[in-house]
Amino acid sequence: MLEISNYNSDILYDISFSLKENENLIILGQNGAGKSTLAKVLSNLITNNNVKLFGENIKDISDAKRAKLINYIPPKLSIFDEYITLKEFLELSSIDYVTPKKVDEVINLLNLKRLENRYCKAFSSGEKQLVLLGSSLMHDANITIFDELTANLDISRLKEVYDIFKADYLKQKIVITHNLDLAYALKFKVLYLKDGKIEFFGENDEFFSNENLEKFYNKSIIKVNEHLVVNL
Repeated sequence: MLEISNYNSDILYDISFSLKENENLIILGQNGAGKSTLAKVLSNLITNNNVKLFGENIKDISDAKRAKLINYIPPKLSIFDEYITLKEFLELSSIDYVTPKKVDEVINLLNLKRLENRYCKAFSSGEKQLVLLGSSLMHDANITIFDELTANLDISRLKEVYDIFKADYLKQKIVITHNLDLAYALKFKVLYLKDGKIEFFGENDEFFSNENLEKFYNKSIIKVNEHLVVNL
C-alpha cells in the first residue's frame, strides 16, 4: 500500500491519495504540473514525512528495505561508466543475487540480444529507454515508478512495453506519461495534476469520458468508437 497525506511544497499543493497493494496508477498532466516532483516525493528522493509504504513512514525505512519496496525509473539513462555494457548494467540493477539466466531472460524479453555486449552509451534514445525498463525488471521492487519511459519509442516498441506493463513481470506500477493512447489502453487508475494540484483521481473509464477530456484537454482530444482522436 502507498499513501501520501497533505504534502505541500513550492511545486505541489495539498497532495493526498492512496493506492491499495497491487493497484496500478497513471499520472497525467501538462509540462510543469509537478508529475516528476510527485514521483520523487513518493520514492523519497525528495525527503518527506508524508508518505507511507505498506504502513511505515517512508523516512523511517532503511535504504536497503526501501529499495526493495519502491524504485524510481528516471526519464533518461545515466551511465556512470562509459564502457559499461548492457549485460553489465542489468547485472548491477539487481538488488539481490543475480543469475546469468535472469539477465538473459530480461534481454530476450526486450529483444535486445544483439546489444547485450555493446556499450550502453552507444545506444539510441529509444534503446536507452528499454534499458531502463530492463533495469526495473532486474530490480523488481514492490512498486516501480516510471517517469516518461515511453518517450522516444517507436510504435512496435511501445506495444512491447504495453504488453510488459499489462503482464505480471512487475508487481505494482506507477506510470507518468504524456501518451494518452497508452494511458487509456492500460486501464490503470488515473491521477491528473494541474499546477501542482490533484484535479482528478479515479477510475480510467471515468477520466477518459468525453466530458473530462474536454475539461482537461480543452477540446483537443475526443473519444470516437473507443479510440482517442486529436480534434484538429
